[in-house]
Amino acid sequence: MTRLRFLVLTLLSASVMAVSALAAEPQVLLVIKNHQFAPAELKVPAGQRVKLLVHNQDTTPEEFESHDLNREKVIPAGSTATIFIGPLKPGRYSFVGEFHETSAKGVVIAE
Repeated sequence: MTRLRFLVLTLLSASVMAVSALAAEPQVLLVIKNHQFAPAELKVPAGQRVKLLVHNQDTTPEEFESHDLNREKVIPAGSTATIFIGPLKPGRYSFVGEFHETSAKGVVIAE
């Protein structure tokens, strides 16, 4: 019985630690409106994985694209997409809205 109790407590502790690790993950909101990103500069902690929530408030789809971040995702009109980035080294990482590259530009700054 003691061995079973130890196993159950170990599994519960691991589950709590996993949930805590997920909760501690930084989250950043990026909005697409009028074919522009807001904010155009996102500051994130270097060395940590970040959950980027991209909310497209336009009536047309937009594609989040970043060669620097190695990410590409189409976000339908009126919806929100989740994009995980990092962990990143300190620096600047550019991104664009591929469907409106002249107006939809931004940068992630890891510090």
